[in-house]
Amino acid sequence: MRRFPSVISTVALLAALTACGGGETEAGGPTTLRMTTWSANPAHVELFNAIAADYKATNPDVTVTFEALPLENYTTTVTTQIAGGNPPDIAWILEAAAPDFVASGALVPLDDSIDEAADLAPGATALWKQDGKLMGYPFSTSPFGVFVNTDMLKSAGQTMPAGDRWTWDSATAVAAATAAKSGKQGLVIRDFDYKDWTNLATVFRGWGAEAWSADGRTCGFDQQPMIDAMTFLHKATFTGKALPAPGVAADFFAGESAMTIAQISRASLLKEAKFGWTLVPLPAGPSGEYSVIGQGGLGVLKKGKNADAARGFVKFFTSPANSAKLAQFFPPPRQSQLTAETLAKANPLLKPEQLQDVVIDGIADGVVKPSHTGSAEINQAVRSALDPLWKPGADVTGVLRGVCTAISPLLAK
Repeated sequence: MRRFPSVISTVALLAALTACGGGETEAGGPTTLRMTTWSANPAHVELFNAIAADYKATNPDVTVTFEALPLENYTTTVTTQIAGGNPPDIAWILEAAAPDFVASGALVPLDDSIDEAADLAPGATALWKQDGKLMGYPFSTSPFGVFVNTDMLKSAGQTMPAGDRWTWDSATAVAAATAAKSGKQGLVIRDFDYKDWTNLATVFRGWGAEAWSADGRTCGFDQQPMIDAMTFLHKATFTGKALPAPGVAADFFAGESAMTIAQISRASLLKEAKFGWTLVPLPAGPSGEYSVIGQGGLGVLKKGKNADAARGFVKFFTSPANSAKLAQFFPPPRQSQLTAETLAKANPLLKPEQLQDVVIDGIADGVVKPSHTGSAEINQAVRSALDPLWKPGADVTGVLRGVCTAISPLLAK
């Protein structure tokens, strides 16, 4: 398995964020703001550019550019830019890196830059606050669901399990049978690809498993819930053939798999789909029904050259009006906008009941994907320690104990 690219250690990361060059050096005249993102999805880019153009119409001296960086290396690339004295003005921060950015003092508080801040859901903003101040705006608070190719299931003689029958056992059974019949793949955990283990939380939390304790200091990989969840995943992959094996790529949105775990931001890829599909919540696990949320926050870099101007654009970008537009892909943290009726206006491809079941109920009851200070170093260690798991006959319990051996010293920092 390929390793993570070299990353800045936790200590070096914090030093880079707080001590690098730069700062508020704005002067009069034209200003160009640079915002890093991880999405090059044409529909996302089009919307971002439209919002930037609207802003420029009333702020002609400000131009906003968006720099899309590869997801796998995203946080490392941003921190490298900061360490090199070339920080972006605004960064899209992934939830895994939020604790580092928030705690480091790298970000400018946004409380005065957010219109109607009282409307923000407390659960959505918890990860982004420090000492009561909002350090990042979680403009994307998006639960994961399962997209299903109903035509592929039908051709394979399979039916979609409904109600109490929608469990991980039934989901993988249908996925495996459909894969065997169609010659394609069954269930794809999108953006996992045996690299980003945090996406496995969409499965293992169905067993009540956690990567680490609530205080972040005790490893949870060697606990029975995680052992049971990973044993299930291993069997589903190598025995049941319900999930693609390592090295096998399959894009649900191109009709190459029966199911995929993803967020509603991916629904735009189905605009011209030539197959029937639906979106349903994550299957229930042995611990019952659950939801997992992925978040993306906007942060203004304190060491950026245009911090004041950046705050102005963030205020516009996160306004209720633009939040409603962004809801097409990124469910907002604004409680007033978390209704099926409101979200349906921005998401015509999805039915109101799907938005209610997956997004609204998911935000109400969900838990954010694993995050921790020193996330880059921890994630690299987890991924490396999990590598032996992804082969037939692996000693699941032994591998997971090895994960805890690798990360326990990092969790204790």
